[in-house]
Amino acid sequence: MHPNALQELGATLMARVKTFEHPADATVAQFFREHPKLGARDRHQLSEQVFTALRAEPLPDWLARQLQDELGDGARDLTLALQQPAPLDVRVNLLKAKRPAVLQQLREAGLAATETPYSPWGLRLEGKPSLHALPAFKDGWLEVQDEGSQLLALLLEPRRNDTVVDFCAGAGGKTLALGAMMRNQGRLYAFDTSAHRLDALKPRLARSGITEVQTLALAHERDARLQRMAGKVDRVLVDAPCSGLGTLRRSPDLKWRQTPKTVAAMGEVQCSILAEAAKLVKPGGRLVYATCSLLREEDETVADAFGAAHRDFVPLDAAEVLTHAGVHGANSLCRAGYLRLWPHLHQTDGFFAAVWQRRA
Repeated sequence: MHPNALQELGATLMARVKTFEHPADATVAQFFREHPKLGARDRHQLSEQVFTALRAEPLPDWLARQLQDELGDGARDLTLALQQPAPLDVRVNLLKAKRPAVLQQLREAGLAATETPYSPWGLRLEGKPSLHALPAFKDGWLEVQDEGSQLLALLLEPRRNDTVVDFCAGAGGKTLALGAMMRNQGRLYAFDTSAHRLDALKPRLARSGITEVQTLALAHERDARLQRMAGKVDRVLVDAPCSGLGTLRRSPDLKWRQTPKTVAAMGEVQCSILAEAAKLVKPGGRLVYATCSLLREEDETVADAFGAAHRDFVPLDAAEVLTHAGVHGANSLCRAGYLRLWPHLHQTDGFFAAVWQRRA
């Protein structure tokens, strides 16, 4: 397409994105559907222009103040990191392959790949290569998953014959990681309030070779069907709905689509979901609460409130759990017993996680 025409389309697309009526990626996808004659190169250029511009936009004042209070001088480093695109991380499916073999195949395909520094399953690729045509992807040897998300599964540390629940499974990235850890044994449940998201898990399960997964679309966190599992589950992961502000490198429009009011409302929902999910945990079982948020209001505040109200749940030190799970340098990932990942320090998305064990 002629550069002038492409520039005009870019301006039109950017104006539509900056209404923030819908997520930026959805707006871009819809725009491309409306312009089917755009070639792959033009679509890539327009998409990169939009997301580069969104990352460069300053953080809203309310968010900048909160991050300054949390990080002090480190807030500037975080801001700079959030202006860069996120790397592409993948998780090796240990049911089918070992990390060295997958790394070799990626390099033979001409991709620049290295082992992730913390997750023992992870590989990090430079740029944004297309993976879908690779034999390693088609054969289920790998799944796209941020290294921070991989660490959440390691915190849960499921055993082979456990009963495990991924309470807010979404499209199932962590469900797949948990299934691989369990070596296709035990009972693994993926719950979510969106049947559409759970449907997206099915082809991924087929490719991964994981068969022992049952999905359930919940009406809400108090769904009566959960009562039959109360006190019977060995491991429960609650990767709760959140502001998503830890993913600003991938979804930079979130800083304008979230407000102090929406964050406060999210905290109430998170407390309710965590309390209901905790009812499933058996004596001696483990509970993990996680978000991809940078804000204390969704993280430590929720975890502290849960701990104060549920004395039958004993906090575990996240660094000790991760070290036991084979994560090197786990102490550098944690603060005050919690997992705390920052894009500028750990090159992952922003993540928080707390771990408890229910008293036997």
